[in-house]
Order: sequence, then structure tokens, then C-alpha cells
Amino acid sequence: MNQVDELERAILARAERLASEYRERAARSRDSLLRESAERLRLRETREEASAKALGERAFRQRVQSTELKMQTHLDRLRWNLVLDVERRLTERMERFMADQEVYDAWLQALIVEAATAMESSEICIAANAHDQRRLFMNWDAVVAALPADTEATLAPAPDAIDTLGGVLVTSADGRIRVDQTFEGRLQRLRARIQQTILERLLPNGLDASTPFSG
Repeated sequence: MNQVDELERAILARAERLASEYRERAARSRDSLLRESAERLRLRETREEASAKALGERAFRQRVQSTELKMQTHLDRLRWNLVLDVERRLTERMERFMADQEVYDAWLQALIVEAATAMESSEICIAANAHDQRRLFMNWDAVVAALPADTEATLAPAPDAIDTLGGVLVTSADGRIRVDQTFEGRLQRLRARIQQTILERLLPNGLDASTPFSG
């Protein structure tokens, strides 16, 4: 019986050791799984936070860019409206200038002389609107006398009057050289400089300085 009891006790002791080892292994496995799960959860939360932050920053940048674009569009429209308003006033100013017939006649003559000098052509043809053609016809001797030496000028006939607010169109006799001294032609040539001058006078500091998104 003693041997049987000892064997039984040995078996029980062995079973207890094995059970203890399994419990320890199970505890270590459980702890390891918990740590791995916690780490995966942490990494997942970190990725989600980074993704949410990136999405938030992108949405913010898009809103800022949209606001900047709208404001820039508004500023461009404001600038352009200012330019157009001043250009309309230039037309009104031209009409008032033309009302002073003596001064305007002298200006027309100066335009013709300037064009003839620049063209260096011995024969030129001068065209204007119907009103100005009549004025040039009345002052033709003075116009011819003011031209460069050896320059022959012809005034276009009444049916060939051009559609312009004021000024003259000067061409060479063969039509190959053309100097547009009309109000519209001069305005077109000088438009970029005029617009720049208008903006500099009306907006000496520019409009961008008041833009909170200009950097």
C-alpha cells in the first residue's frame, strides 16, 4: 500500500505541477494577447487620428483656397469695374474737350503732323468722322502748312467718313502705312498703361494688402 500511495502522491504532484505550468502559460499567453491587442488598438487609433487630422487639414485648406479664390475674384471684378468707370469718364472728358472747337482743331492738326512725321511718306490721306472732316476742310490751309516739307495731304471725301468719337486716321497713298490717331485707336494702344495708371491713382497701396489670405 505504501508504494501505491507514493505513486498516487507522485502522480498528483506531477499533475499539480503540470496544471501550474499550464496556468502560467495561459496567463502569459493572455497577457501577451492583451498587450498585442492593446498595441493594435493603439496603432489603429493613431492611424485614425492621423487620417482624421489629414482630412481636417485638407478640408480647411480647401475652404481657405475657396475663400481666397472668391475674394480674388471679387477684387479683380472691383478693379475692372473701377477701370471701366474711369474709361467711361475718359469718353465724357473727350466729348467736353471736343466742345472747345478751337483747342480741338489744334489738337487734330497736331495728330496729323505727328502721324505724317512718323510715316515719312510723301503722300498721305486723312480720314475722320463727318463732323471733324468738315472742320478739317474749313482749316485745310493751316493743316497743310503745318505738315513736314514735301508732304502732300488729301482729305478723304465725305462718304468715306469713319466711325469714331474723334481724332483722325492717317494712311499712306498706297494704303500700306496706317497710323490710327482716333480716340478709340489711341485708347486701345494705351489701354494697358491707362489701366495701370488708373489702378495706381485709385489704389495706391493695392487691394491685396487688405486680403487676410495673401500671406
